[in-house]
Amino acid sequence: MILKTFGWSFAITVAGLAAAFWYAGLNGIAIAAILIVLEVSLSFDNAVVNAKVLGKMSAFWQKIFLTVGILIAVFGMRLVFPFVVVWATAGLAPAKAWDLAMQGEDVAAGQETYAHILHEAHPMIAAFGGMFLMMIFLDYFFDDEKESHWLEPIERRIKTLGQLEGAAVITSLGLLLLIAAVFDVKDLGSVLAAGILGLLTYLVVNGLGGYFEQTSGLADDDEPSGSTGELVLATGKAAFFMFLYLEVLDASFSFDGVIGAFAITSDPIIIALGLGVGAMYVRSLTVYLVRKGTLAEYRYLEHGAHWAIGALALLLFVTMRFEIPEVVTGLIGVAFIAASFYWSIRENRKHPEDVQKVSV
Repeated sequence: MILKTFGWSFAITVAGLAAAFWYAGLNGIAIAAILIVLEVSLSFDNAVVNAKVLGKMSAFWQKIFLTVGILIAVFGMRLVFPFVVVWATAGLAPAKAWDLAMQGEDVAAGQETYAHILHEAHPMIAAFGGMFLMMIFLDYFFDDEKESHWLEPIERRIKTLGQLEGAAVITSLGLLLLIAAVFDVKDLGSVLAAGILGLLTYLVVNGLGGYFEQTSGLADDDEPSGSTGELVLATGKAAFFMFLYLEVLDASFSFDGVIGAFAITSDPIIIALGLGVGAMYVRSLTVYLVRKGTLAEYRYLEHGAHWAIGALALLLFVTMRFEIPEVVTGLIGVAFIAASFYWSIRENRKHPEDVQKVSV
């Protein structure tokens, strides 16, 4: 199963490192390798959450996620997105933004660099991504139908708060306004507009996905935990909006990675190669979790992933004013995943009769 699931990732790794060597020599390989590790470490919790959604989709749409989805992830978020940000915030034409990017730090005195312009736009990017991820975190723990709890005292209190109508929207908007005011964020109007856009994006994409999921006959108890082939899987419009949701989710997770990559190199080609290969591993890991039925076997893993998402959302809000090293962001996510994995194993040993059997 490892080779079948990760085969394309291994092949693309070789191709990506070869392209980095052709483009920038041994230094290019070294930087690309660092970026691959950075992307995977920052997005492991992304893979866990993706697996929950991907498990509802047919085999065809899972393949679309690994093919078309990876093209969107690499060329859209890791290459085109920074150019769009530079073009939109600095008022540069696309061709000029490309020229500035390829100049790196070798620019005339007094001229803003590509990385600097992107850094200046970070508060708006963080507001958009932070709001989208915060809504995912809150909706998960506010769910009245969720019966299992990992950090039980905390999660039960959060669930009680969720009984308030519109609690997730109220909480996320309140956090954005509070943090922006306390930190005295520059260009407050643009930051708040970006945050509201992130909220609306989540509501629209998640809402349409849920609507078409229901109209396709997919009930909550039909949710697949593995590749049994016996459960109803989403196709058509339902699967399309789930796919769209996954792409926006990937975008929100990749914001800090893309911005953080410019602390390592300002070359957009090396960034696209390194982060692109890392994104492929995240997708392969997502498929592996679905086929292995890991979320069903390790009951608290999904909880840990959503706690990691909540932490990342808060960190994105904080980075609107303060810089946080990417290693801190990555380690927090890994710590939540590792802890929930350990607690799942411990719980399975205590109650082996409750472990769900998953066909592989």
